Amino acid sequence: MTETDAGTDRAEPEVRYETRGPVAVVTLNRPQALNSFTRRMHAALQDILARIEADRSVRALVLTGAGRGFCAGLDLSELDFTPGPDLWERVNPGPLLEQCFNPTARALMQLRVPTVAAVNGVAAGAGVSLALTCDLVVAAPSASFVQAFSKIGLIPDAGGSWLTVERLGLARALGLAMLGDRLPATQARDWGLIWDVADDPLAAALALAERLAAMPTQALVATRALLRAAPQRSFEAQLQAECELQSALGRTHDYVEGVTAFLQKRPARFTGE
Repeated sequence: MTETDAGTDRAEPEVRYETRGPVAVVTLNRPQALNSFTRRMHAALQDILARIEADRSVRALVLTGAGRGFCAGLDLSELDFTPGPDLWERVNPGPLLEQCFNPTARALMQLRVPTVAAVNGVAAGAGVSLALTCDLVVAAPSASFVQAFSKIGLIPDAGGSWLTVERLGLARALGLAMLGDRLPATQARDWGLIWDVADDPLAAALALAERLAAMPTQALVATRALLRAAPQRSFEAQLQAECELQSALGRTHDYVEGVTAFLQKRPARFTGE
């Protein structure tokens, strides 16, 4: 196991990174602020994701939060609400989305390895979006998901308006976004927003990540891309996309290994290549 601190030179980093064999574990580490994001925290997380992208020994990612919360979205102290000149420019969240949240969401959605979120407590605002960018989400029974934007005059962001509709459908996504009510973890699971609920979400997420890390990585990521794009494609277009991806995967080591292992009646030894 290796461990690296990122985001600050203090003893307690704002984002923690460690590897457990082929699984990378990233922990948002501002528990006193429910792991709400600062600009520096985004930079640290994006740097870690870039390192994971380049490190072929990493085959899966677990994302979690320290303390009693997963992530409360934006730390509002990043905006200057002091009355005076240029107030509207100083409190405008748009630049923070463009420069910080959107690049983070894109990096997680497009990461070359499968991703699992371990939601240990409340996920609010963009924290919901951050969890849902992961392929699988496991939450503690006490965890909850809150799209709180309507309570401060804003809209779901960091991809939240797309991710909730994709997972829940329009009726439930509208209810959550407009009312801003808390969605308990068990109901989130029953509605299909998340994969599962577990007493120890980190242990459960690690177990899932270890399973995924032993599987053919390129096929898993191609499956993710194929399923996400399906609602925007016609049936004929999806057939063509399947054909193209299947042809590409047919030229990978893991495809040949998988079939060979099946024919030889032995466990496959996938490498992610």
